[in-house]
Amino acid sequence: MIAVFQTIDLALNLYTWVLIASAIFSWLYAFNVINSSNQFVNSVGMFLYNVTEPALRPIRRVLPNLGGIDISPIILLLIIFFLRSLMWNTIVPMVV
Repeated sequence: MIAVFQTIDLALNLYTWVLIASAIFSWLYAFNVINSSNQFVNSVGMFLYNVTEPALRPIRRVLPNLGGIDISPIILLLIIFFLRSLMWNTIVPMVV
């Protein structure tokens, strides 16, 4: 049973890193640090967008408009941290 929780924890950890990479990529893209006409850069950007947007979209709908600041990745990272803490500190001790 612990293996299932470790697998869930690993998936949440990997998604955290993908979310961070997506935020950094969006900053680099916004400030023209990376070449947006490069096909590889475009495919990486589309992958990161397609992976993170389904989780970020509901958060963006709830948050008020803050101008050009998007704090939805921070909110999602806090939710992931809460879920991981809840899993290891509450659920796993009850199951084991």
